[in-house]
Order: sequence, then structure tokens, then C-alpha cells
Amino acid sequence: MDSDSGEYEQRLASEKDFYKDCKNVSDLPPIFRYWADNHLMPTFKKFGFATPEHFFFREIERYVNLSKSENIRIISVGAGNCDVETYIAQHLIHENIHNFTIECLDINEDMLARGKAYTQENDVSKYISQVVGDFNNWVPDGKYNIVIANQSLHHVINLEGLFDAITSCLLPNGRFLVSDMIGRNGHQRWPEALKALTPFWDEMPDNYKYNQLLKRYEENYINYDCSTEGFEGIRSQDILPLLIDRFNFDLFLPFANIIMVFIDRAFGHNFNNEADWDRGFIDRVQKADIDGINARALSPTQMIASLCIEEVEMRKSGHLTPEFCVRAID
Repeated sequence: MDSDSGEYEQRLASEKDFYKDCKNVSDLPPIFRYWADNHLMPTFKKFGFATPEHFFFREIERYVNLSKSENIRIISVGAGNCDVETYIAQHLIHENIHNFTIECLDINEDMLARGKAYTQENDVSKYISQVVGDFNNWVPDGKYNIVIANQSLHHVINLEGLFDAITSCLLPNGRFLVSDMIGRNGHQRWPEALKALTPFWDEMPDNYKYNQLLKRYEENYINYDCSTEGFEGIRSQDILPLLIDRFNFDLFLPFANIIMVFIDRAFGHNFNNEADWDRGFIDRVQKADIDGINARALSPTQMIASLCIEEVEMRKSGHLTPEFCVRAID
């Protein structure tokens, strides 16, 4: 699909309309927080951060301390409401780091307007600017120390063009910081994941099988394609292979496959994060997930990564390299 086609324009209109009034894109169920605190955060903390937002701040702080650059130019592609960028700015300022600017690139003017107001409310507007633009045909206007992609790459059609633009604008010692979805297109599950998921699904009480997003009961899990209208997960399965082709990895932390079905927005709100059965169920699904990913029987659907052009020794969790985590498409 070309970015100048009629289908693209139709999908773009749908995407912009969906996010026009979306003020909290990270509104996740309480059971997600239980899972993240008990299963994800311990791994993250081994690498010096606790959450994806904290990852961005820590990696930029690390870069500032190692590079000694006089001015740090940062751009965030697909920045939306600029909430993560505001968080980063606040934490950098708290660490007495002031020699930075963050450009927030997004095609949705309504979200950027909310972002501008949010930066003003939090006294960081002099560090953060808003730029209306489409990351599918973005042309950088100079060099950057840091490029951020926070849950935006899985909305991109022209991944090759965007990644080439980033390699062209990233300074030799720069970093491309990513938190994103890398599973099957449309956030569907591959056949092997469906097979692993089904016994857990069948075990759940019926009232846990109500899809809160699509407002329907699913006796059997429906492998829904989220990319049919807008750009949600449009090319998510291509992200990791294309990154491997174009960048070196400074940090790579992959995670989550079947667990996301149970803790995400569609079904996660059906769980009680304080109930013993619910917690035990999530713990068991997580163990099956970890075992499957470690054995390469399942492939991770999300990742935290710091990428670069220069040759570096990769920080990683055990044997989970980017190449190991790529699923071969049937």
C-alpha cells in the first residue's frame, strides 16, 4: 500500500478519527499492572530501569553522560499526546540535564495540541516542540542524537522508508530507542501461539471471555485482525527483521506472547488483580509464555531496544538475541 493511495488516505482518516479524542492511550487494566510489576519489572531492573517510560529516560541520561555532547537533539516519531516526552523532560531536568530539545512528530494535530498544552502545564514547553508530519514519508531536516519510537512503529506502513530516514539522520554515536509491538500483523496470534493459548482460554470462567473492546462474548478465542481499518499492527511482524538488517543492537529485551491476550484491554478488565485465582492464572500463563519463548516454540510480541549505527556489545537477557526471536513466516 503506497502512502499516496486512496486506501492509505481512508485508513489514515480512520486512524486520526480514532485518536482525535483519545487522551489516555495507555489506559491498561489493573491485572496488567500486576503482571508488569511481578514479571516484567524484575527483568527491566537488571538493566537499570523499571518501565518503558523509565527506559527512555535512563538511556538518554546514559547517552548524555557518555557522549558529553554540548546539545542533545531528540525527535520522537509518532509522539501523540507528548506524555512520554514530557516524562522524559521532567526526569532529565531533575537530574540537572538541560542541554536537550525534543521534537514531537505526529500526523494527528488534535493529539499534538493536547501535547502542547500538557507540556505547558508541566513547565517543560521550552524543551519540547510539536511538528505535524507523516512518519511514512518523513524527511529529517538535520542530524539527531536520539530518535524515539514509543509504540508507534506498529502503525507504520513504510517501515523501510522510515528506518532509512533514521539511519540517515542519526549521528554516528546516536541511539534509536524503541518500545514497540513485534508480533504477527494486526496483533493476531500465530498458529503455535493459538495452540498454546487455547487450554488456558478453555479453563477461564465464561464471564472472563467477554471482549470489552468489541463488546462481544467469545466462547472460543477469536483471532481478530486489528489492522482491517486503520494502521493498528499493520506491519508489526516486519519490524524486527528490518531493524536487524539496518541497525546494531545496544540493548534488546523481548517479551510477551499469549499472556497479552489475558492482560490487555480486550479481556484484562475481566480479571480481579487482587484475587488469588486470577493472579495464579496469570502466573501460569506467564510461565508457559516464558518457557515457549526460551525454547523458540513461541516468538515474543513486544520489545524494548536501543539501536545504533556503531559497533557495540549488545546488552541482552540470556540467549534471547534479535535473530533468535524472529519467527520464520510460513
